[in-house]
Amino acid sequence: MTPISFTGLAVVAAVGFAVPLTLGFFPRVRVPSAVLEIVVGIVIGPSVLGLIKVDVPIQVLSLLGLASLLFLAGLEIEFHRLKGRPLQLASAGFLVSLLLGLAVAYGMKEAGLIRSPLFVCFVLSATALGLIVPILKDSGEIANDFGQLIIAAASIADFGTVILLSFFFSREAASTAAQLYLLGGFLLLATAIVVMLLRGERSTALSTVLVKLQDTTAQIRVRGAALLLVALVAVAERIGLETILGAFIAGAILALVDRDATQTHPLFRTKLEAIGFGVLIPVFFVSSGLRFNLTALLQAPSDVMKVPIFLAAFLVVRGVPAWFYRGILGTRRSVAAGLLQATNLSFTVAAVQIGIELNLIAESSGAALVAAALLSVLVFPFAAGCVLRQSASARSAAIR
Repeated sequence: MTPISFTGLAVVAAVGFAVPLTLGFFPRVRVPSAVLEIVVGIVIGPSVLGLIKVDVPIQVLSLLGLASLLFLAGLEIEFHRLKGRPLQLASAGFLVSLLLGLAVAYGMKEAGLIRSPLFVCFVLSATALGLIVPILKDSGEIANDFGQLIIAAASIADFGTVILLSFFFSREAASTAAQLYLLGGFLLLATAIVVMLLRGERSTALSTVLVKLQDTTAQIRVRGAALLLVALVAVAERIGLETILGAFIAGAILALVDRDATQTHPLFRTKLEAIGFGVLIPVFFVSSGLRFNLTALLQAPSDVMKVPIFLAAFLVVRGVPAWFYRGILGTRRSVAAGLLQATNLSFTVAAVQIGIELNLIAESSGAALVAAALLSVLVFPFAAGCVLRQSASARSAAIR
């Protein structure tokens, strides 16, 4: 039996603890913890200091962290908001993003910057829903038209890019017809699970038992959520789809069926977030830094120049479609919406790992994409906040 060491995992856990604690002492430094966790991972990893590398314990918990991250992203989808004018605008915006993404990505291929334009198109078309929601909550914008439209747009972008990536690029080679068949079958399975869970909600006996066991050592709702997550990830992997699709769909299913969370089980989602953000997800972000190939990125000036190019591509592909929101939000708030939509991190990190494994993207290009995503989290939300404050000041001045 190969000996397993937990020393590296202990260091990763220490980083996961120290980064948010340090940020807590500097509340004016509005840097997401995930960004610094990746950066510290780069510093302590093989690319810089070489203190630790990804071993078996880190790899296992990192995979669980990725699944948990996509699961919680799916859980953030608020289906009751996906209707009417916001749904129409968000859907149209995502289609425009795909068209812009294809144009930008094929331009990059002609310039010799990337290998697979379709893969890069999907990466550029995503939005960091999990990062945008806390920003909207902190700014008090989540309940108004602006926040609802951004959440709708980010939800559709996240759902669409996960589906498209799983359909077109899977680790299991298969024809397009076979992939379409498998994807359709998986979505039918997800629909069947939704119907079954909704019927189960109507059972008084089942509801009584769930309430009785939910806050005991059984933690029955948490166990049920874990079962749903692991089962759909296992099915997705078994039939040749990407595991991130299974994790995301599991979260979306729970968001769809768990409608009375604040009434009968108000602590349920808090517990899920505690497990995800408190235990597993930090390991994923730190290990992403450990895997980051800084050497490949710095080998040539042309590779370094890919970083601002990809950053500008994020802004164009996801920012420009927000121009269609002017009728609801006005010009300034549409600009802020575009900046928030262009924020991308989690999906980029996960997709780049898949792309490198499938030889869809060079390690240097993958490192540049992740670096651009890190910069998008640092730059775009800050710029959006400045625009929103200017918009608020302008409205106050107009009232006076």
